[in-house]
Parts: sequence; C-alpha cells; structure tokens
Amino acid sequence: MPIRTCVSPEGQFVYGIHYPSYTVDNLRQRDDIQSLGTFSNGAVNENHSNFPEANVHIHNADMIYEIPNAFPFKGTTYIQKRWADQKKSRLSDFTLKKKISFSWTKTVDHWAKDLSIPDNINEQLFTYLPEPILLTIASTSSDPNDLIQLAKQVCELTFDTHNQPIGLKYQESNGQPVIYQPVVFETLVNNPHLPDNYKIAMVLRPGVQGKSPVVGEYSSANSHVYEYLRANSYIPWGHYAANMAHDTIRYDIESLKMDDIKGMRHLYYQRTYVHLAKQLQIPINAHRKTISYDDLESLRILILKELKELSDPLVFNSNLWGWNFGFDYAPNHYRLHASHQQIHQQYAMIPNKIQTNVNNTCINSYACGDLVTDFITDYHQQYGCSFFDTYEKAIQNNRRIDDPDHGPRELIIYSDEYIMIYVPKAQTSQWEIQIMPTSAVGNILEADQSMRDALDRGIYITSKILSALNARLITHIEYASRFGASSDQRLIIVFLPRMPESPGAFSESQLRWINGHYPEDFAQACRLKLPDILDRSFS
Repeated sequence: MPIRTCVSPEGQFVYGIHYPSYTVDNLRQRDDIQSLGTFSNGAVNENHSNFPEANVHIHNADMIYEIPNAFPFKGTTYIQKRWADQKKSRLSDFTLKKKISFSWTKTVDHWAKDLSIPDNINEQLFTYLPEPILLTIASTSSDPNDLIQLAKQVCELTFDTHNQPIGLKYQESNGQPVIYQPVVFETLVNNPHLPDNYKIAMVLRPGVQGKSPVVGEYSSANSHVYEYLRANSYIPWGHYAANMAHDTIRYDIESLKMDDIKGMRHLYYQRTYVHLAKQLQIPINAHRKTISYDDLESLRILILKELKELSDPLVFNSNLWGWNFGFDYAPNHYRLHASHQQIHQQYAMIPNKIQTNVNNTCINSYACGDLVTDFITDYHQQYGCSFFDTYEKAIQNNRRIDDPDHGPRELIIYSDEYIMIYVPKAQTSQWEIQIMPTSAVGNILEADQSMRDALDRGIYITSKILSALNARLITHIEYASRFGASSDQRLIIVFLPRMPESPGAFSESQLRWINGHYPEDFAQACRLKLPDILDRSFS
C-alpha cells in the first residue's frame, strides 16, 4: 500500500481533486411549509425550497482539493475551491480583526452624567456585576482604571505609602494568596493594559505563582529571562520554563526583541546540553553562572564526540520544546488558549524507554519526532530516496493547485543558507507556518552556533509575521530526532495559530483540516509583511 503523503519521489506535490455531482433520494414523508417573514415589498417569504417534491440532483457542486499531509500522521487538508478563489485576489483578507477593547469606566461615566447619578456609581456597580461580565471586562478592556478597580475586587493587595501595589496578601493557614475570583484574576493579569506594577505584584514577581526554583538566567542590556524548574509537571520527569522576567515585560509580539528569543533559546540549549553532559559524565564548570556561547558550542562538540563512542542509547535521548503564546477566557469559563501571556517557552528531556506494568518489560517513551523518524524510514524503504531532500525539492518547485501557470506559486516566505520559513502545502492550521533547516540537522544537538542563530532568527521572524496579521493565540512545537540517531531527519518547528472561528470540532478530531485559501496566497501575504520586519529588526 503506498505511503499516504503529498510528496512524490519525483519531488512534486500530489493531491486529489473532488468533482462532486450526485443524486439524493427524497425519503421525506411530509411538507412543512411555513412563513420565514416578508420581503421588502410585503410579499411572504416561505420555505418551499427546503421541501422539494422530487429527488435532489446536485450538479457540479463545489470542487474540493484533498491534500494528504507531507507527514501521514498529521492527516489531510481539504481546500474548497470556491472559498479559496474568492480569497486569492484579496490578500488583504489575510488578517484578523484587532482585539476589541473598550472602557467600562468611561461608558458608565457618560451614562451617569446623562442621568445625574453620583460620581462613585462605577465603583458600586463593579461589586454587583455578574462574573461573565467581569470576565469580559478583564479580557477586553483597554482602560487601566477598569482593570485597577477589578484587581482590588478580585484579590487582596498590599500597597505602599503612595497607594501603589507591592504584593498580595496571603493566608496564614496555608500560605496561599487571597484571591476571591480566580478565573477573573487569571484573565485580568493577562491583559496587557493592566499597569505593569499591578502585573508584577499579582503574577510576575518570582514566587508569586509558587515555589518553583529559578535554576537558570539570561541577562543582557535589552533582555532578562528566568528559567524555572516545574518539578511536579504534567510532563514526566519535570520540565523547564524560560519566562521573560518581571523586569522585562513582554505581553505581545510587538514588544518582543530578538535578544529575548536568543535568551529563551540559549537557556533551552544550555539546559539540554548540560543534561546530556551529565549523562555522559562530562565535567562542567558552570555552577551559578550562564554558559557563554563559545563554551556552549565547545560542550556541544564534546557531547557529539562522546555519543559516537556509546554502544547503547542514553537514558534520556530526546527532548521536547514548545511555546503557547496568547491567553484568553470566554465569559462561560471556556479557556481558549495557553497558560499566561508573558512570553515564555517550555522544554523537557524525554527518556528512551519506560517500564511497564507487565512482567518488568519496557516500552518506548513517546516523542513526537519519532513519528517523523518512522515515516521517513518507511518512505526510504518504499521509494529509495531521502524524504527530506525530496520534500525540499517539492517546496522549491511548487506549483499552484488551482492554476499551475499563473499567480504566486512560492511557498517559501524567507530563506537563508541555513533555514527556510515556508507554508506547508497541507496546513493543519489555516495559517500554519514551518521552519526547517536546509541541511540534515535533526535536533538542537546537531545544530552548530550558526544554525542555532538561524533557528532563533526564524522563530523571531515568523512570530513577527503572524503578529503583523493580528494572530493572537499561537502554539509552537518542535519535531526532532533522537540524540545520537544516525539519519537524514531534519528538525521542524511548527507554528499553529488558532483562528477565531475555527475552534476545532469533529473534522479536526479525525485529522481532517478544512481550509478556505490556497497555501501559496497565504505565503504571499506573509512575504508582504517581511520587508518591514527585516528593516526594523535587523538593520
């Protein structure tokens, strides 16, 4: 059975085309004709079209393109031609509406003034508002006065002699902060318009969110990042969080600096290399200090050398990396994304095998990069060629789905000698973007300093592009090979924006990804944002 992928061994993208025409037997027993209302001329509008007399004949329904994902485990993308055709001539449609914001205080003040109501009515109203309204204000208000009033209502704060917040009040019995409405509190502290001194006092200062130890730090003139250990983690064996520090507040991509990305990623590289060195019993002189770029590169080279001499895999021979950007709660308490908006990245080490509950046996521990490894092995066995070389060729030689000879055909947004940033032919998010090395670098241990710099730069550029399109909730993940594995696998970093009207439902649960645009048009819309980003960031 052929491998289900859109990448042919000739280096072309292969996809299916549906031309739906069909007849449906009419099995309805009765008609239910009713008035739907009236037209502007007073004539009655009735629902006759919903109750046909005969069988229903569908002629030339909307054409659908079915594109298997390059990686079979990621499902299939469906593009409706009519939707995509409407969008390809309007690249300006590739933008989301900016977040709606308002001022509750000003609204109430205007209303109170018109009705001659006392000035302090706003403070009184806050105490009577139901929680769904408070959540809406906490999430969308751009008025610091609203947010300060909410802060004083949802938790107990301590203030200095100038009435500025300096911390929270804590319960003596259990040491927990006094928070009356936790969901409103969490939403409030993620609002960028909450004054910074309230953010620091309520959520950002080390220790306010718990006792997780700070075990790493990156500091420069423009940036400051703390590395927290999350010991009791949902990830087995714990994970690390590289958070922008309380004195370097980054609540949006617009404020994100290249140095911030370098800092978070440096802590990620450093932690991974130190963990590997300890397994290999390589001595490290790095107590209570950040390893320099040059020393980190020397350590990486030494680890690679020692790994080649090992006969068995390391106990921890893989890693994961991810980043949730953006935060939101719906008024009905549905959490929409992420853990907190202060920019951060998370990473962890993954063991090779884990013990089972049966007869002291072991199974392979899960790492999403293994799915890539298994697939490219099968691809090589079936076609006798390297998947990633073929995949890059297909991306470079891409042709449009709808009109191969006309219109923008490029999937690549940006490239240099080390990486390419591109739109995958079959997007699993409507605005998915991927970063891939242009050589066989399968994980961050195989990435030298130049490659690491390029990957960091790619993450920064891609984040800025999506921000310029007003994407606000984005998941970032990494597909990597196991350390020490000998293969031509390439590291892939994936950006998955969450669309406002695509929350995920039964189609997505089956890995059927519905799309309303051509990937080439989205890539073109991204490229239009690129010159300004490069001019402002790297000039």
